[in-house]
Amino acid sequence: MNHMTSLPNVTTKSTEFSLAPDVREEIFRLANNSQKNGQSFYLYDTRIMEAKLRRLRALLPDQVKVFYAAKANPHDSFLRSAKTAGAAGIEIASRGEGDKAIAAGFAPKELIFTGPGKSVSELRWSVENGIRTVHVESLTEAHRLNQICVELGRTQDILIRVNPNFHIHGAQAQFSGDSSKMGVDEDFFRKELNQFFALSNLRFRGLHVYAASGVLDVDPLMENNRRVYQLAQDIEDQYPGIRCDIIDFGGGFGIDYGGTGAEFDLVEYARKLRAMTEEFGFEERELVLELGRYLTADSGWYCTEILDIKNSLGKLQVVCQGGAHHFRRPVALGLNHPLEIVQMGRSKVFADQCVISDSNVFIGGPLCNSADRLAPRDVYVAKADIGDIAVFGLAGAYGLTMSHVKFLSHEPPQEHELSSETHHR
Repeated sequence: MNHMTSLPNVTTKSTEFSLAPDVREEIFRLANNSQKNGQSFYLYDTRIMEAKLRRLRALLPDQVKVFYAAKANPHDSFLRSAKTAGAAGIEIASRGEGDKAIAAGFAPKELIFTGPGKSVSELRWSVENGIRTVHVESLTEAHRLNQICVELGRTQDILIRVNPNFHIHGAQAQFSGDSSKMGVDEDFFRKELNQFFALSNLRFRGLHVYAASGVLDVDPLMENNRRVYQLAQDIEDQYPGIRCDIIDFGGGFGIDYGGTGAEFDLVEYARKLRAMTEEFGFEERELVLELGRYLTADSGWYCTEILDIKNSLGKLQVVCQGGAHHFRRPVALGLNHPLEIVQMGRSKVFADQCVISDSNVFIGGPLCNSADRLAPRDVYVAKADIGDIAVFGLAGAYGLTMSHVKFLSHEPPQEHELSSETHHR
C-alpha cells in the first residue's frame, strides 16, 4: 500500500521554482559525495551578484557609490565578488565584519561602519585603522568616538544616522518614523546638531537615512530620497558653512520572495534619481547605497535531505535533516521561500514508506519545537521521496549567519561555492 495523502480543499499556489542546470547538477553531486547519513549545505553562485553590481554601476550616476552590506552574507566568496565587480567598499556593522572585509582585499579606507551599539574597542579599532566613515547613531556614541580621537590624536570623518519622521509604504521592514535604537530622532537632530559640530575631532560629512527595507516599488524609495534631500537642504540653510557632502540612502531594494513576478525597476530608479538630484542641485554630492539582500538573495540556495515523510491526521509531515537552526529566515519573517526538490533516487527504507505526490505539506527540521519550520505556511510539492534534497531558493541573504546553529548541538551546514569548473561543465 502506498501512503500518499493530499490535503482536501487546498488552493495554495505552488512555490516551486526552476534551478539552473549547473546548480542542480552541483547540488546532486554534493549530495551524492557526502558520507553522512543526513546532510545540509548552502550553495552559492556569486556570478549573479557580480552581474548585478556591474549593472548597477552601468546604470546609476557616477556620483553613486555602491557598498556591499556584509551583514547580508559575510562569506568570503561574496566579499571577494564585491571586490571583483567593483563595489566602492563594504558596509560593516561589527569589527568581525571589518576583519573579514580586509581579509578579502578591501582597505580600511573602503569601509563604512554603521549600526547602533558600537563598542569602545570597535570605535578605537575604526580610528586606529583609518576607516572611511563611522556613522554615529547617538550623541553618546559621538562623544565616545571623539574622546578616542582626542586620545589618539586623530580626526574621524562621520555621518550622522537620522531616524526620520516618516514611514515608507510597501516595505518589508520599517526603520523610521517610530521610537528606534537606530539613528538620532529627526527633531533632536535638527535642534541639537551644534552639539555634534562642537566635538573637536569629528568631521561631519553628511547624513545617513535608511528608512525601509525590501521595497519593490520605485516611487516610495524616491519619496524617501526626496525627503532626505530636503533634510540636507534644511540643515545647510539652518547652519551656514555646513555642507552634506555625502548622503547615504542605505539600501531598500526589494526581492520578490512571494513569487508574484514583481521586480525592482533599476532603470526607472536610476532615471528618477538623476532627475531629482539635478532638481536639488546635488550633482556634486556623493550618494551612497548599501545593498546586501538585493545583491545576494538569488545567489544562494539552502539544501537539506528529507529524512522522513509521514501522514499525521491527514497532513503529510516532511522532516528534513536541517531546520530553522540552519535556515531561520523563513519562520522569523513569516515568508515562504521558493522550493524545488532534487530527486536523488535513494533506495527505500522499507517498501511501504510514505511518498509525496501533488500534495500540500508541512516541511520542517529535527528540532523539538513547533517553530521549527522551513516554510511558515504549508507548501505544495509535486513529487518527493525520502532521501531527496529540498532546495530553498533566494537563500543567499540572511541565511546561515542569521540562524541559531548551536541550538540542540546539531552539526552546522557546510557552505559551498559553485566552482569555475562547475560553470563550464
